[in-house]
Amino acid sequence: MSFVGRQVPGAEQVLLPALAALAGHVVWRANARVVAALESVLPENVDIQAYAALVALGDGVPRSQQALARTVSVSRTTVMRVAADLADRGLVTRVRNPDDRRSYLLTRTAEGAAAARTWRRHVDALERAIIAGLTPRQRDDLRALLLKVVEPGLAPDTPEALRNGIGFLIARLHHSMRVDFTLALEPLGIEPPHAGLLAALRATGPISQSELARIFAVSGAHMVQLVDDLEARGLVERRRLETDRRAQLLHLLPGAEDRLEQALPLARAVVAERLAALTPAQSERLLDLLRRLITTS
Repeated sequence: MSFVGRQVPGAEQVLLPALAALAGHVVWRANARVVAALESVLPENVDIQAYAALVALGDGVPRSQQALARTVSVSRTTVMRVAADLADRGLVTRVRNPDDRRSYLLTRTAEGAAAARTWRRHVDALERAIIAGLTPRQRDDLRALLLKVVEPGLAPDTPEALRNGIGFLIARLHHSMRVDFTLALEPLGIEPPHAGLLAALRATGPISQSELARIFAVSGAHMVQLVDDLEARGLVERRRLETDRRAQLLHLLPGAEDRLEQALPLARAVVAERLAALTPAQSERLLDLLRRLITTS
């Protein structure tokens, strides 16, 4: 369950078996696919958070920025940016909240309603790109299982257009898992991406940074950063090959195995808590569908 680095085109279909067995990694990789689709499908003038805000404001009820953040499940900082941009473009109006002069009330304009209808075509294309490798039955199952897991954390007025979006639901599940796992790992001095890399290195043995980046479907620059982090913590070492001094392989150092063995039960506990609404069979069905989403196109 690590952050999403910039994806390497085509690499998102690689899923190392040892990592496919880690539910947190599967959720992270599914979210990485959503992010990659966002970057490749949506035009530059279409912002997915702005679209969600316009949809939420479609009921005609003025909302404060704080209330809108809850409705569309994003941070207040993001909503402040989105609201300012939408106001500048004439898609929403902002007036002082009479009940709290420190905040604004947002209302969608006629131009905002037209933009929401236009942008909907692009958002539908985004959803199709995310779920392209799944059958209609698999899509329905995935949507229903994700919603069952995520719904308790959604605001009551979350629009149906968001509740029914597989990309939105995956992003919400990933966010909650990442926050929980980050907190759980703090005593160990590592972060979610570090745990995933240690698990991968244990499974592969010594491996190059470029190959590990391919396995994780992230850019070489992001992999360098992660390896630097692990090297600074004394858990991984770069070693030059005797046969080719220009090449380096990554090796686990003493202590890495113990750190990983402490991290994995924490990861399982986070997953169990987040998927508590599902039966064991439903949990496995959800993870299997997410694996299919990652490895098919």
